[in-house]
Amino acid sequence: MPSDSTLRIVWIYPDLLSTYGDQGNALVLEQRARRRGINAEIVHVRSADPVPETGDIYLIGGGEDRPQILAAERLRRDGGLHRAIARGASMLAVCAGYQIMGSTFGGEEGQPVDGIGLLDISSSRGPARAVGELVAEVDTALNVPTLTGFENHMGITHLGPGVKPLSQVVTGVGNGNGFEGCYAGHVVGTYLHGPALARNPALADLLLSWSVGELAPLDDRWYEALRNERLAAVLPG
Repeated sequence: MPSDSTLRIVWIYPDLLSTYGDQGNALVLEQRARRRGINAEIVHVRSADPVPETGDIYLIGGGEDRPQILAAERLRRDGGLHRAIARGASMLAVCAGYQIMGSTFGGEEGQPVDGIGLLDISSSRGPARAVGELVAEVDTALNVPTLTGFENHMGITHLGPGVKPLSQVVTGVGNGNGFEGCYAGHVVGTYLHGPALARNPALADLLLSWSVGELAPLDDRWYEALRNERLAAVLPG
């Protein structure tokens, strides 16, 4: 991103997928950019609108079964998100949005529904709903500390060879196989709500760095204290 331009944070389909305060992810990115003197704006793209290809960071959140199916259909027809990622944009996809990024996911009755094929994953319905706090240790290659958040889903997500697990579950369910989320290039998928980037600002900074390069540090002592309290309350012992 040129130094004199504005960081464009694209929030996809807030009218379909925006449960559990996931739109807060966009606000966190905007504020952490501005605290560093980086111009930033949030672009809201409703489901009737084309997805712009000129964004820097794309976000999509969670939602119910029917809106998830509608979102997948419209993203497949639109194609703008694929073109933006191919151009080098970054993305965070949460919960239902995470499942949509794969080849298939479970529909209203558990039947397979086509995703958009942006990530080498597939999802299906699990035997029980995963609800509660989730803690996971991030792949060391990403240099992000322990993730915290909460999950509320029935998905089991299978990772193909084209992606890497985002983190290993310490407590909670995540993908259902001991791992939580995945990443490939500059695209991250996760089941974490909270919103995810408010509870994990280092993950927000990772997304920002992929767009703008090396970041100046921020004083996050308040967050570290809160994070330690959460971990102490959730983790055994």
